[in-house]
Amino acid sequence: MISCSAFDCRRLLERNAQILSNVPSGPTSAWHAYTNVGPQPWKPTHFIGVKHAPQWMEKYSERELEMNNPQQLLQEREKRIQDATALKKTDQVPIACMWDFFPAKWKGVTVKEVMYNPQLMFDLWVECMEHFKPDQGDNPYALRGFGRVLDILDFQHLKWAGHGVGENQSYQFVELEAMKADEYDHFLFDPSDFMVRRFWPRVYKAFAPFEKLPPLNQVISYFWGLYNGVFLLSPEMEEARTAMIEAGKASAELLKWMTAYGKKMAELGFPPSSGGYSQVPFDTLGDVFRGTKGVMMDLYRRPDKVMAACEKLLPIMIDSAIASVKRSGVPRVFIPLHKGLDGFLSPQQFNKFYWPHMKELLEALIREGITPWVLAEGVCNTRLDAFRDVTPGKVIYHFEGTDMFKAKEMMRDRCCIRGNVPASVLAVGTPDDVRSYCKKLLDVCAPDGGFIMDASCPLAEAKPENVQAMYDFTREYTGN
Repeated sequence: MISCSAFDCRRLLERNAQILSNVPSGPTSAWHAYTNVGPQPWKPTHFIGVKHAPQWMEKYSERELEMNNPQQLLQEREKRIQDATALKKTDQVPIACMWDFFPAKWKGVTVKEVMYNPQLMFDLWVECMEHFKPDQGDNPYALRGFGRVLDILDFQHLKWAGHGVGENQSYQFVELEAMKADEYDHFLFDPSDFMVRRFWPRVYKAFAPFEKLPPLNQVISYFWGLYNGVFLLSPEMEEARTAMIEAGKASAELLKWMTAYGKKMAELGFPPSSGGYSQVPFDTLGDVFRGTKGVMMDLYRRPDKVMAACEKLLPIMIDSAIASVKRSGVPRVFIPLHKGLDGFLSPQQFNKFYWPHMKELLEALIREGITPWVLAEGVCNTRLDAFRDVTPGKVIYHFEGTDMFKAKEMMRDRCCIRGNVPASVLAVGTPDDVRSYCKKLLDVCAPDGGFIMDASCPLAEAKPENVQAMYDFTREYTGN
């Protein structure tokens, strides 16, 4: 076995970074350069098998040092994820995590500090990835580094560090009735007009003046609505325009860091976890438009409107996911499930309002060569029979509280399953507790492939030693 310090290993890998020197700037260029591909669907040109040695924590294996090629590492890790998705046996069980703000807390830095300091976020997340060496990683800037943008827009759907919650707490979602019960018809008639003149002013307080805009569909020609532009001269609209410009500048800066981080991950040999986001229409309606209380009441008071709104949202959910994948070049889409879980909807409601649109969303993405990565938050034991009714070997189901052994039994020949070391064990348990749970998962879920080791949910409050135990044990137990 060849050993070396983490610094020496990093130098060996960075020796290959010059292949990126002529890559044009942009959010997807680094990923495309390292995988020799253009737009999706992504198909690696070749893969070379690799086995990790048990003492992986501060060393690269002899094989990795021997080949000294992060591009090969990138492709091998990606192949591991793709093989697991396709229900094939892998050289070792792939392992990855949604970090949340774990890298900051791991190093004693507050959540607020990294939300407003992109350089600090970059350094900590890179260090975390190099230390644990997962088989894929998420980009923190998309969902973690946007404090400045939230401030400018006076965003109402979240409470974040130093802005409604403590400086070292992850952000919390705040449900609003951003669409009133009597506004379904407006949304159904013209979703874009509703978004700009009703939804945005309620969710982004900086855009409150947009509520006074005339209907957008009535500004048609020089003689037909053009005079309504006089409202754009009002002082309140000047403030809204200023906020929009400042938010645009802050978003552009965020995109630069997002691009730099993606490039760095490619240099180090880590494939991205996903290239887009989507939702089941009923979740979007209930999460961001009506709120849980509103949408649940609507199921009884106006079920036809609920169904019509879900039908209206479905193509938007599909198109936005496909557009994101085309921009990123990463053919995986993250889809969290919220209101289709056990206990939210009756079986009859689930089968009518939730599952048909969910299945259509998944199959539409699959037809485009995209892998849906579905995070089933909560417990979904009664939904497994429906969930398995998809094209085999094309979907990853990430379970939080669902019975993983039952899920494996039902999904064995249908879908890859991911998870589910409990957040409670990682937060308050011991390394032995973690190893014990991982062993049960690996013994039952991993032998015939189709399994990715992960925590049950993002690592918001996990103890570092427990995360270490999860990675160490998985690699030692399955890495041969």
